[in-house]
Amino acid sequence: MFWTILGLTAGFIVVASFIPQILKGYRTKKLDDLSYLLMSFLGSGMFLWILYGVQIDSIPIIVTNILGVSCNILLIIMKFVYSKR
Repeated sequence: MFWTILGLTAGFIVVASFIPQILKGYRTKKLDDLSYLLMSFLGSGMFLWILYGVQIDSIPIIVTNILGVSCNILLIIMKFVYSKR
């Protein structure tokens, strides 16, 4: 149980690191410095972590990486939409 809580805490801290960028992008409507390549590699890596988490039946890995992929997708969509302006 301790390791599950530790894993969830670590994962949520990593996911929380997306929030400042999402908020800044929403406020400024600019994500010019955000790299599609970086976000693609990061999203792909997190997706593979989800598959690994499913294989080893690890809730912390699955949940936190699903949240991470969701934040990543949101940033990519925001970048695409805001760059059209």
